[in-house]
Amino acid sequence: MKKKKFLIVLSALLIMVAMVTACGNGSQGASDKNSNKQVLNVYNWGDFIAEGVIEAFEEKYGIKVNYDTFATNEDMYVKIKSGGSHYDVVIPSDYMIERMIREGMLQKIDFNNVPNFELIDDQFKYLDYDPNNEYSVPYMWGTVGILYNTTMVDEPVDSWDILWNEKYANQILMLDSLRDSIAVALIKSGYSINTRDLNELEAAKQALIEQKPLVLAYVGDEVKDKMIGGEAALALVWSGEAMSAIKENPDLAYAIPKEGSNLWVDAMAIPANAQNKEAAELFINFMCETDIAYKNADYIGYSTAHKEAVKLLPEEILNNLAGYPPIEDLENCVVFKDLGEFTKEYDRIWTEIMAQ
Repeated sequence: MKKKKFLIVLSALLIMVAMVTACGNGSQGASDKNSNKQVLNVYNWGDFIAEGVIEAFEEKYGIKVNYDTFATNEDMYVKIKSGGSHYDVVIPSDYMIERMIREGMLQKIDFNNVPNFELIDDQFKYLDYDPNNEYSVPYMWGTVGILYNTTMVDEPVDSWDILWNEKYANQILMLDSLRDSIAVALIKSGYSINTRDLNELEAAKQALIEQKPLVLAYVGDEVKDKMIGGEAALALVWSGEAMSAIKENPDLAYAIPKEGSNLWVDAMAIPANAQNKEAAELFINFMCETDIAYKNADYIGYSTAHKEAVKLLPEEILNNLAGYPPIEDLENCVVFKDLGEFTKEYDRIWTEIMAQ
């Protein structure tokens, strides 16, 4: 009797574990196991879609969306590469899309199912990371620059050198993103952000180690709240974070240093192991509807690649240097490229910097 009771309890526990495992997985199959409703698994940056957009898609198409977020391209890559999760739509940056294409991690999009692609501005099409525009649809673009508090910084912010100024010790925030932070050090040292020269990379490493005692923290998305709250004087940021922060705190301003910076594009793509490609293309097309693209751009603060949505944005956004800078500010800006096998050298350098 005790054995029978034990087996009943054991069976119940196993069922509960199976249910928790199924529910806790970051992505599910093409249909909900508890209904006939289709399921779409989306993997995006944190705070990178307007409130209500997911619900609007679900209501319009009757498709359940499981929505997960990541903090860096590298985090996203590792999760997709491991094969443990099956996402139908991912939104990486340019250089990571290039890498994922090279490694067979993305599949071609059937653009017959994405007619709204024609609404994407031509300047964001056929770029080096996806030269034939087969694997991705541009979503947002921007720059990397310096967000600073005008009440705490009393000199021009026009060079990366200011992030090495001892005057601002413990008032500087850097990004916990190896490509972005290393890029700044490379530019400051006079080198390309896509260098594959070990000596140049070593110089960037030494520059960041030299800077480290001045750095208050290496941060991610929280950089915006910290700058809004006046916790630091200067921060390395993505332009969209700067846009949002400036809205909340008018004492903040944004600058793209004269030496140049990174110009980036984040785009929607479909992983090779996606289980619901049809719904993925439906979602990408939905995100390219003018009203949805406008809603996302207005909420997120990043610059939209959608040519019709831009026309709907208010003047204060279009005139903001963080969101839509004049063309001359972009002259020295460069797009990140996939580094191939040399990526491991950047990983090594970053590990060594963080260990100091």
